[in-house]
Amino acid sequence: MSLLSVRNLCKSYGALEVTRNVSLDVEPGELHAIIGPNGAGKTTLIGQLSGKIAPDSGSVSLAGRDVTHRSMSDRVRLGLARSFQITSILPRFTVLENVALAVQARSGSSFRFFAPVAGERALNDAAMNALVEAGLDDRASLRASALSHGEHRRLELAIALATNPKVLLLDEPLAGTGGEEAEAFVQRLRALKGRYATVLIEHDMEAVFALADRISVLVYGEIIASGTPDMIRNDPKVRAAYLGDEEAV
Repeated sequence: MSLLSVRNLCKSYGALEVTRNVSLDVEPGELHAIIGPNGAGKTTLIGQLSGKIAPDSGSVSLAGRDVTHRSMSDRVRLGLARSFQITSILPRFTVLENVALAVQARSGSSFRFFAPVAGERALNDAAMNALVEAGLDDRASLRASALSHGEHRRLELAIALATNPKVLLLDEPLAGTGGEEAEAFVQRLRALKGRYATVLIEHDMEAVFALADRISVLVYGEIIASGTPDMIRNDPKVRAAYLGDEEAV
């Protein structure tokens, strides 16, 4: 059974159809990338998956449960975590405290916002595990404001992981990164492959083709092709509509 199943999602703003009968499935442990040109509808689609945007029609199911009309917070509790917009990072709090807050929201711990996080051993342990997965355990005691941009992205990933997700929605995680920071993030995603079902929206084609098990191509609100990286790379419709002669592929 697919962990995430989307059927015929549609969303219009006036006469503009932003997503048009979008259907896709994400299997356990699969990294499924969604690519497309600017204005293709990717932001609207991930908003519909996360619960931020209500579809006009169609359905979203998580592990066999219809979540089409569930709120963002309900979807997080049921195991659908959207990285980079799941919460606001608190710059004056430590890296560990930021992640511990996400653990608290998931677990219903007795933690109180102004109580010392150090007094919550279970929260700290779970938060540190998420930081290890994100490759930030050596930054746990730093204030979040002291992190580099790439580390900030990995903190947001740790916060998503701390909610114990079944499915991760990653919305352009490499945006604004480059060089060693981008490579470090790609290595994190590679290490997580197979452990979480992941939907990745990303403009970095080199990263997409290196990481994805399957790729869906969204153009003008419609998925025009879906398949393995090799299938997408060699699809004439995809090359004509989007990829062209990009060196990354």
